[in-house]
Amino acid sequence: MKNSCIFVPRILLPQPHIDMTAWSVIACDQHTSDRAYWNALDAFVGDKPSTLRLTLPEIYLEDADCPARIARIAEEMRAYRARGIFRTLPPGFILVQRKTPFSPVRTGIVLAVDLEAYSFERQSAALIRATEATILERIPPRLKIREAADLEFPHILLLYEDMQDAVVAAARAHRGETLYDFELNMGGGHIRGDFIPDVQPVLDAFEGLVRDGLLFMVGDGNHSLATAKAAWERRKADLSEEERAAHPARFALCEAVNIYDRGIRFEAIHRLVKGVDPDDFVRGLRPFGTAEGGLCVHGRRIPLGVAEEAPAAVAAVDAYINDYMLQKGGSVDFVHGEEAVRAYTEVHPDSAGILLPAMEKSALFGLVKRGGSLPRKTFSMGESEEKRYYVEGKEIHA
Repeated sequence: MKNSCIFVPRILLPQPHIDMTAWSVIACDQHTSDRAYWNALDAFVGDKPSTLRLTLPEIYLEDADCPARIARIAEEMRAYRARGIFRTLPPGFILVQRKTPFSPVRTGIVLAVDLEAYSFERQSAALIRATEATILERIPPRLKIREAADLEFPHILLLYEDMQDAVVAAARAHRGETLYDFELNMGGGHIRGDFIPDVQPVLDAFEGLVRDGLLFMVGDGNHSLATAKAAWERRKADLSEEERAAHPARFALCEAVNIYDRGIRFEAIHRLVKGVDPDDFVRGLRPFGTAEGGLCVHGRRIPLGVAEEAPAAVAAVDAYINDYMLQKGGSVDFVHGEEAVRAYTEVHPDSAGILLPAMEKSALFGLVKRGGSLPRKTFSMGESEEKRYYVEGKEIHA
């Protein structure tokens, strides 16, 4: 591939006898205000091998036992390897088909990308670019996990523009055996993965999609990919040029999805402010524009005007929230689904929510090319249950 940023990985999967429904769990940055979800998932998994034991749900980041949880992740990886939990595939990609209660199918390609071709700088000319602002403070806890770990299990979704769907057509024409086909837990739908041993036609199709020096934008998992980049920058400093060229930490496993895929829908990410007097929080608010937004206070939805374009609406709302918290305290969470925001404010009287509009997915590449990364959490690709589940892994230590 001339403009190469794609690497052909040797993907790790559990052995065929492993219960895949228990193995595969949702991305760690979901349900961050719903401890009941994670308690139920923990009970469901029990003692079975699971990526729940190999990742850190972000709901636990502020808990006193967080350092112990991080230490246990590396220990569990070593224990799983010693027990022979994993099998290593030959070099190749995986064609993934994901069905959810919200979408008939989403089709993606699991592959690896070269972190040397990725940048999370706001203005970048890299082949792989961030779609949203990267919060550097979110990297250190993830970096602790990655630097101690031998393996990675990604929830990163990369987006590419392919009006003719040439990449998926090439993948379907060259797919081989079905590697997994199972129901996901906790309402996540169904997933199937087919191995692609002959990757050259897929690489050729990707080559034809490079425009203005850009191939991929990060749709989900921006901070996970930024962490992988930070870890690689640290590690490569001690390596020779020859070692750098092939070191496994240089390449990050991701799923690439066509932005025009019918399973890709952009949803709003709402703001949930906690630890505040909601009436005081609302008192200082003024309409941000004429588009339809909303407030959630004490379980009630109240109309609130916001800016027409989603990035501008997000920027204005976040500025108000940040200024308020700076003066009076509180914290903010990012929540998918209006009902989740409303329900939380009904149960927690010290909270308030701001409901934001969804962004048109067709506008994404143009917006980022013109103005750089969008404000953080400007959009979500689908509902929480549609987020990527951890299935595949890859070596990251030599």
